Amino acid sequence: MAVRPIKLGFEGAMGASLAARLDLPAGPVLAYALFAHCFTCTKDLTAARKVAQALNEQGVAVLRFDFTGLGGSGGDFASTNFTSNLEDLRRAAQYMRDEFEAPKLLIGHSLGGAAVLAVASDIPEATAVATIAAPADIEHVTENFADKLAEIRAAGQADVSLSGRPFVIKKQFLDDLAAHNIEKSAASLHKALLVLHGPLDQTVGIDNASRIFTAARHPKSYVSLDHADHLLRDPDDATYAANVIAAWARPYVGGHKSAGSLIDKPVDGADGVLARETGLGKFQTMLVAGAHRMLADEPEVSGGLNSGPSPYEYLSAALGACTSMTVRMYADFKQIDLDGISVQVFHQKVHASDCADCGEGPHQQNAKIDRFERVITLHGDLSDDVRQRLIEIANKCPVHRTLEGKAVIITRDSRDQ
Repeated sequence: MAVRPIKLGFEGAMGASLAARLDLPAGPVLAYALFAHCFTCTKDLTAARKVAQALNEQGVAVLRFDFTGLGGSGGDFASTNFTSNLEDLRRAAQYMRDEFEAPKLLIGHSLGGAAVLAVASDIPEATAVATIAAPADIEHVTENFADKLAEIRAAGQADVSLSGRPFVIKKQFLDDLAAHNIEKSAASLHKALLVLHGPLDQTVGIDNASRIFTAARHPKSYVSLDHADHLLRDPDDATYAANVIAAWARPYVGGHKSAGSLIDKPVDGADGVLARETGLGKFQTMLVAGAHRMLADEPEVSGGLNSGPSPYEYLSAALGACTSMTVRMYADFKQIDLDGISVQVFHQKVHASDCADCGEGPHQQNAKIDRFERVITLHGDLSDDVRQRLIEIANKCPVHRTLEGKAVIITRDSRDQ
């Protein structure tokens, strides 16, 4: 299970803002992974989404981003090359290191696979690398526009069509490819390697997988994507590859949890809750409570993205959860055969004069107060007396008492700590 991806951005190799998404698991984050997409693709390709989803289910958070000039990222694609892609990856890893945690797992699809092999030595925290349909020779990408090579070399650039989209390829792009040796990078990897490739791949032949696998040292593994095309267009193929990566990576990236992650840092002791803006929309906020991550937001009509419950909905949820737990504890203690509990909570601001059942105490005539209405459903063969007693116990819920009492809130600047 994962929370909704968080939109992020960071500066790329050429100064442009790169669009990124962070897919977080709903529970504890065991490690972070960095995904590099294929040549002229984007972070939102099916393979990237499926890999992120499968890793989230294993407790691994995944950052996927668009290289300079592609997808939602800024910059001029025509001015990029493989070297600038590698620097984009380094920038992405540094961004994760600064804001969350450095990636332990690097994943690359096609040219992105070659890229993660080439850049892995610059990310010392990474312990494992997985490639999907990666070329052993990056000059292989020129086969996508082989009919334009002479024009590019003679004129310095040419317009090419890749997957039905127009791109400008410059001579510097071709010259840069020759400067990189992917098999050499694989041989000096010193990290666990998983090579996934399809024998039916018509874009990057299966021999590329053999060359990468042979060059690499152990620990290394190979998985055949028997029926998959190069882009893993069939969701079933993408899901299979994703699940294999998630299962394979667990021994190499799981188990250890760094304490240096900003998103995991407690506010004040182990019981603190951190609320941190995500940068997406006007109000979206990431909440970190121990090992748990949630999103808070406002409805679209209020200027939010409706990507998570509002603060008042979380407050209502706290009351509902506490009520359910309190009733369950009492029922178990008294050995009451209670099959289940559900609590629905409604919140609204009402004029004090309209609130006939809001308890004792003076209220100003025109003042508004918070009114919480709780509807409790008790499942089981219970007598009326037992039901009434359980409803009464609900009022002893600690959150109930907090809301009815007078809480003290102390606010201080973090720089004063």
